[in-house]
Amino acid sequence: MIGSVASAEPRLRLPRLRQIFASPDLTLLWEKGTQAVLSLLIVTILVGLAGGVVKTFLGLRLLLTADIDLGLRHLIVNTLMLLAVVEVLKTTLAYFSEGRVRVTFIVDTVLVVMLTEVISQWFTGGDWQKLAILAVILVTLGLIRVVAVRFSPAQPASPAPSATLAPIFSSTL
Repeated sequence: MIGSVASAEPRLRLPRLRQIFASPDLTLLWEKGTQAVLSLLIVTILVGLAGGVVKTFLGLRLLLTADIDLGLRHLIVNTLMLLAVVEVLKTTLAYFSEGRVRVTFIVDTVLVVMLTEVISQWFTGGDWQKLAILAVILVTLGLIRVVAVRFSPAQPASPAPSATLAPIFSSTL
């Protein structure tokens, strides 16, 4: 009896493995694994954001030891980079909650990073060619952002304006 039970067990496991891998439960396992990894990513981003805030705060000593414009440049550039990290966090949280990433979130993130780069180049006296290239990229990203919002398939039909807002926001003015 014991030998027959032991030999029947491997035969039962093989179809069961096929059933597990073919079932939608594998999708559930995938989603849980993705959520676990994204949770670690969110914690990493938050730690990086907190470290950036501390470093920016400690960088305020440049206001006392160096020229005021140098200290303020560092403050502005560091703050803009932290805002770019916030945009990355927003994109990650959107994927975590919705299961997809919106094009507008990605474009917003890249726009913030590119604007930070433009301001950094501007403050450091960068070449006009670099600024022109960055400006072309910014205009292109701006157009992509407008097109993504304008032609988004997920946009609900806009409701009719209320009577109180109609005179102010009327398109016939």
